[in-house]
Amino acid sequence: MRITVKVKPNARENSISAVGETGFEIRVSVPPEKGKANKKVIELLAKHYHTAKSNIRLVSGETGKEKVFEVTA
Repeated sequence: MRITVKVKPNARENSISAVGETGFEIRVSVPPEKGKANKKVIELLAKHYHTAKSNIRLVSGETGKEKVFEVTA
């Protein structure tokens, strides 16, 4: 399944909010440097879907705020 995510880095706390059926707005407390924010987003999505982090892959948007992830298993 593919999901779209709008990431807001440098937030006060980590949170995930659903936007539609396959969309999320995710706030992470880490800066968008050297993939730190992407790793945190993957961690939060893994918790949300109750799956391993290895089952979540960034498809597009590595350096932008709008991202597409693929969740398997």
